[in-house]
Amino acid sequence: MAKSASKAKSIYGVHPGVLMTQKWIAELKQKTGRTLDEWMKFIKKEGPHTEQARRDWLKQQHGLGTNAAWWLAERSIGKGEEMGDPDAYLNAAEKYVEVMFAGKKEHLRPIYEGLLKLGLSIGTDTKACPCQTIVPLYRNHVFAQIKPTTQTRIDFWTRARRHQENSQALDRYRRLCKKGSNHTSF
Repeated sequence: MAKSASKAKSIYGVHPGVLMTQKWIAELKQKTGRTLDEWMKFIKKEGPHTEQARRDWLKQQHGLGTNAAWWLAERSIGKGEEMGDPDAYLNAAEKYVEVMFAGKKEHLRPIYEGLLKLGLSIGTDTKACPCQTIVPLYRNHVFAQIKPTTQTRIDFWTRARRHQENSQALDRYRRLCKKGSNHTSF
């Protein structure tokens, strides 16, 4: 059965880390002998109580690498679940932006929205993938990021190259930046 189309489409794209996490979960049994669910049950039954202690225990007692130990320890306490599910990530992304621009940074939201619109206009393959403290803009790789750095300033960092699709948008962006810089503040 097809999913309902009633859910509003997000302006954000799925973070590349979600695909990486899905691949890691799919390969976990082959690499470690346990599925994600089996690891969760094992950690909760046999492991230490804190996230840090669980990370150390997984590395020292079970020979897991830093990333695997980190992800499993986080998952075991309910963190990072959105990174394995595109829909959960998109829901979290909306919340990340709401929190970033809440309270004393609320007045920065229109500037953010203008920068986001400018960044997304660079090409049809451009996507914004919010994290908890920044909003990176991707094509094949991150080419820009928007960050509400203080209560009075948004930083806009880029690694812009001239692209054929919308050089006008890039030219507008370049005029915003300081001469010779890839970073500007608003």
